[in-house]
Amino acid sequence: MIPKESWRLFRRMQYSVLAVGVLVYAAAAIDAWGVVPGQALFKWRLTTLFPGVYLVVTLGAVLWIPPLRRAIRRHLWVSYQTGFGQSPISVIVGMGLLVAVAGLMVWEAHGLARGGPSPGGAFSGYGAGLGLLVAQAALSRSIESDPKLRAQIETSDGP
Repeated sequence: MIPKESWRLFRRMQYSVLAVGVLVYAAAAIDAWGVVPGQALFKWRLTTLFPGVYLVVTLGAVLWIPPLRRAIRRHLWVSYQTGFGQSPISVIVGMGLLVAVAGLMVWEAHGLARGGPSPGGAFSGYGAGLGLLVAQAALSRSIESDPKLRAQIETSDGP
């Protein structure tokens, strides 16, 4: 049986938020590359290497540590049941948060260009957030393949 439309919408939202997060991050990283002073190696570490490490560590922790995996799956299931990610306002809020954090990265990168502190924490934090978004997208598929939850998805009227 095909999942209910509400579940398909929720699952699409997980992928959409991930896609927007990656695109917004890429835009902030490209902007930082142009304004952050220093060698290319420093810029690559700031915008790619360290955030990538945080992404991988976060993704690995969520997928391979059972209590974390259960907590995120439970969060996703409750989010679906309450309708989060299926209404225009929840979509706008989710995307808005990603844009706001990217704005912080851009602001800090421009601050570094004027002699301020390094925005490494913001870039690495966003990398960790992307790792969590990848994990949520993967775990939404695992929810769908769980026979007990799949039956609830197929028989419910949605949120």
